[in-house]
Amino acid sequence: MSLKDAIATCVQNGDTIAMEGFTHLIPHAAGHEIIRQQKRDLTLIRMTPDMIYDQLIGAGCARKLVFSWGGNPGVGSLHRLRDAIENGWPCALEIEEHSHAAMANAYDAGAAGLPCAVFKGYRGAELPRVNPNIKFIECPFTGERLAAVPAIRPDVAVVHAQKANRKGDILFEGIVGVQKEAVLAARKSIITVEEIVDDFTDIPFNAVMLPNWAVTAVVHVPGGAHPSYAQGYYKRDNAFYKAWDTIANDRERFRDWIEQHVMQGGPQDFETRLKAQQTKAEA
Repeated sequence: MSLKDAIATCVQNGDTIAMEGFTHLIPHAAGHEIIRQQKRDLTLIRMTPDMIYDQLIGAGCARKLVFSWGGNPGVGSLHRLRDAIENGWPCALEIEEHSHAAMANAYDAGAAGLPCAVFKGYRGAELPRVNPNIKFIECPFTGERLAAVPAIRPDVAVVHAQKANRKGDILFEGIVGVQKEAVLAARKSIITVEEIVDDFTDIPFNAVMLPNWAVTAVVHVPGGAHPSYAQGYYKRDNAFYKAWDTIANDRERFRDWIEQHVMQGGPQDFETRLKAQQTKAEA
């Protein structure tokens, strides 16, 4: 299946979308395809929304953001996110902020089919004052006061991984975040991968596998996580994370970048950019 067909089939206007990947394996190519297809009124969910969600919000795809910590890692603010919240440009954005612990537990509860997550957290924190979805309950066994948040059950989970085999099983290596939980919690899932192999061999310790029955669509998109990194394949493009701060800080400059690099582009551009980055590094 092509990335164009996977997004057109699985993602509908008004859907709740979780695009995960912690530090690396961030599904940028899939995000660009959502922008190209001009999906609207999406509720975006992500731990540490960074550049890809800044692009989706600035392109007018999002109605609401459910998140824990938002920023351009190592650089600063997400200017398109800030503009949407402060000025409603290009459209108003509702936000629901949580802690990382709450998000991770909420994904886990969603994957287990539970209605909510219960955990120790938010004691003395300010977020419960502004987020009505943070509740406190009493443990029926110990009487301890515990935090509770709704389970995350996305319509679609979108993640990037290193490999898929020809049966559709998925292999993640390196730092893993909540990709597995997001996919298992979602009604549908799209996985972009660096390569498709006959079989998995020499699987390293701490690798994570997703079985094919949990996956809706697998798409081969080499370089699909760029400018984030994919362990074993390519490094993080730190220069682009810095450049994004200037691009996103001006509405017209942002529009021009989206038109040139997203609307007139395609998933094949990611492998091209990656080769250019590697050639520059070797020069």
